[in-house]
Amino acid sequence: MVKRKTVAVIGGGVSGLAAAKAFDEKGHRVIGFERSHDFGGVWELSRSYPGVQTQSPKDLYCYTDHPMPEDYPEWPKGPQVHAYLHSYAAKHNLSRLFRLNTDITSMDRRADGKPGWTLTISEAGRSRTQDFDFVSICTGQFSEKNIISHPGQDAFVAQGGEVMHSSDYTDPSMMQGKHVVVLGGSKSATDIAVNAAKNGAKQVTMVYRENVWRIPYFVGGINFKRLLYMRAQEQQFNQWGKNPLQRVIALALKPLVWANFRGLETLLKAQLGLKKWNMVPDTPIEKEASCSLPIVTPGLFESFKSGAVKPIQGTFDHYDGDEIVLTTGDRVKCDVSVLAVGWKLGIPYLDKTYRDKLIEADGQYRTFRLAVNPDLPEMGFVGFNSSFCTILSAEMIANWLVRYADGQLERQPSRDDMERNMQMMLDWRRKERPAAQVYGGLCSAPFHFKHFDELLGDMGARKRKRNNPLAEQFSYPNAPAYGEYLASTPQYQVQ
Repeated sequence: MVKRKTVAVIGGGVSGLAAAKAFDEKGHRVIGFERSHDFGGVWELSRSYPGVQTQSPKDLYCYTDHPMPEDYPEWPKGPQVHAYLHSYAAKHNLSRLFRLNTDITSMDRRADGKPGWTLTISEAGRSRTQDFDFVSICTGQFSEKNIISHPGQDAFVAQGGEVMHSSDYTDPSMMQGKHVVVLGGSKSATDIAVNAAKNGAKQVTMVYRENVWRIPYFVGGINFKRLLYMRAQEQQFNQWGKNPLQRVIALALKPLVWANFRGLETLLKAQLGLKKWNMVPDTPIEKEASCSLPIVTPGLFESFKSGAVKPIQGTFDHYDGDEIVLTTGDRVKCDVSVLAVGWKLGIPYLDKTYRDKLIEADGQYRTFRLAVNPDLPEMGFVGFNSSFCTILSAEMIANWLVRYADGQLERQPSRDDMERNMQMMLDWRRKERPAAQVYGGLCSAPFHFKHFDELLGDMGARKRKRNNPLAEQFSYPNAPAYGEYLASTPQYQVQ
């Protein structure tokens, strides 16, 4: 018999909703905490910049039992995703589990000596504590803004300039007639640069540090989900945990794999005109592919051609009057500086004593299945397994985590099992696949199938692949199919 637990779910975005559902349907008492006034996480409307849309097609960005509406476009816009998440919460009556406008300020082991954690909760101007048997941290990788500054910034602001984080860009009218400088080369940076140019900015300059491979929504006229999300393509990357036979096969196929990726690079260079803009990366695409691989913002290269957006490789050195001086020596007139420099990864409310057990000196996270650490019992993460199909990844790990917490995995790992696996993964990231170190190593892309295979194997799924071997090998992950695989795992209810 599995005892009912009181479970805290921190965060009400994609991952928090998945975790709340997974623990609730097993019969646990779930209390969710969301610091904002609404569900949605990064898709909550006040956090979304104008024109934001998913990087993943809608059939890859959904829960297993809740497809996105048929009338949604292939790549839904931010408000549509926000509405979709609300519809999922309504379908499973998840709002009853959450407390909005509620922040977690600290987290420590229970003072009564029982297993679990004590959370300090800030709500309505008051602080209180509450004990929990298990805590699911679902704040993901985009909850704390990465705030940076440069010399001369205070004087720049004092003379009328404006500096903002990309998440604060919510009103495109503020760019009309302005000289806008965007720092960054990620999709949020290119989205904002294009949006500002379309909404009347006098000039937009995009300053980016390094050239990276960018994937258009259609590669040679083919939806990229049919090219880059296949199990067959995934197997061409240097994935973790290969046995000796798999290494021999990989070595034999290396020339074919090399030719495949060089062909893809040639196509991308020709389609996007990368040579013309001096934007050809130095790193082979198969070594760079990870969660940080950006999708091309529609209109980006067209805006380069028209002159509406001017790309400059470099970074900010300092502000000087109404100009930004770059490391290249260029001086760029600026009224509005948008810093698309991402988010800080971390758990600020977790004491440093515990964080040191979780995070290595080089910033890599010690996690088993990207979800738990044996030195931090009665705690796990949903949403740390970042990927190109984020919602499905969150749902899969949430279902794994509740079984782990209840000791109901068919392959319940021992401490030694976890330690060996964590060290193997750390060695793989550091020595074999440096690109996998992005986001502290908390990224399953481009190895979605392998990650899901491991989770399903741990859960004891009786079905793990589609009946059609061609579809399984040459098509993208199918969310409803993964719902069937989850349903094939041993079922139970807590008492």
